[in-house]
Amino acid sequence: MEIVFVGLPIDRDEVEEALEAAFEFDGEVTGAGSGIGRCHLDLEITGGLDATAALERLRGVLSELGIAKYAALNVSD
Repeated sequence: MEIVFVGLPIDRDEVEEALEAAFEFDGEVTGAGSGIGRCHLDLEITGGLDATAALERLRGVLSELGIAKYAALNVSD
C-alpha cells in the first residue's frame, strides 16, 4: 500500500520508524519519496495479516503520531 502525505508536520523518517516497529513481523517499508509539499511511503504487508487488520494497525499508527489527517491511502493487491 502507498501512503501519501501532504503537508506532513513531522519528519518522514519518524513515520517510517513507527511503521517498521508496528509491522515488525507483518510488513516492511519498501520505498519512499518526496516532492514539493508531498511525500510517500510504500508499505508491503507480508506474513498472514489480512487487509482489514493491516489498515486498522496503520490507522492506529498514523493517529498515534497525530498525522492521520495528512495521509491518503492507496491499497493494491
